[in-house]
Amino acid sequence: QVQLVESGGGLVQPGGSLRLSCAASGFSSYHYATGWFRQAPGKEREGVSCFSSSDGSTYYADSVKGRFTISRDNAKNTVALQMNSLKPEDTAVYYCATDLYGVGCQADSFGYWGQGTQVTVSS
Repeated sequence: QVQLVESGGGLVQPGGSLRLSCAASGFSSYHYATGWFRQAPGKEREGVSCFSSSDGSTYYADSVKGRFTISRDNAKNTVALQMNSLKPEDTAVYYCATDLYGVGCQADSFGYWGQGTQVTVSS
């Protein structure tokens, strides 16, 4: 059974950093498309950063390029998102998701989701 558990969210001031972690079980994240998504109030869920299942390449949304870094530890079956230079517009619930057939970072192609972790960027 696929399970994803996120951790690491919280309240941070603009310009600060947070590191999100996703602990996966029931599958090998190395073989699946796995990534991070976020949903702000009143907005659609959007892909933030993902690993491709085909070649392990990474995708970043334009809004986070140069600030966020996705990484994974295959031995521990975890995927992390290092978020630097955070902005108020990064405030959202962040979700870890995975799917063997996930496409890019398109949310509707991912079938397994964690419960989400709140990230709030505010002074």
